[in-house]
Amino acid sequence: MSLNKGKHIVKEIEDVLCTVVESGINAERIKFLKTLLEFNKFEVKFAEDSIEGETKTYILGVTDLEFNPVISVYEQSLKRPDVVSEKVSPVYWNQEPEIDQLPYFDYREKNPNAENDDDFLPNPWAYRTI
Repeated sequence: MSLNKGKHIVKEIEDVLCTVVESGINAERIKFLKTLLEFNKFEVKFAEDSIEGETKTYILGVTDLEFNPVISVYEQSLKRPDVVSEKVSPVYWNQEPEIDQLPYFDYREKNPNAENDDDFLPNPWAYRTI
């Protein structure tokens, strides 16, 4: 289950009822989520889900039946194990590259001596009405 699916699924993993965090994931993703969830004091269970071709897929769950990963990530109740006092964001959860600066603030760096709005435009006369 990824963050774009908010359905709460409960399955039996290793003979224990668990909330399914994600299914159909690889061993590398298991390692990442297991570290993250155990750091946040959840008991993690996982099992082999199916074999698709030559790759194995797994299902990962936590024993806390009230846990919902979508709600926990978006209300920022999970902590990151690698950075102190940082919360888990959707970008971190999905293991996407994080952007340090937002691109729409780059204009200040390119033109630090700007005095008015026209100094930020590449061709100021193209946007003016006379």
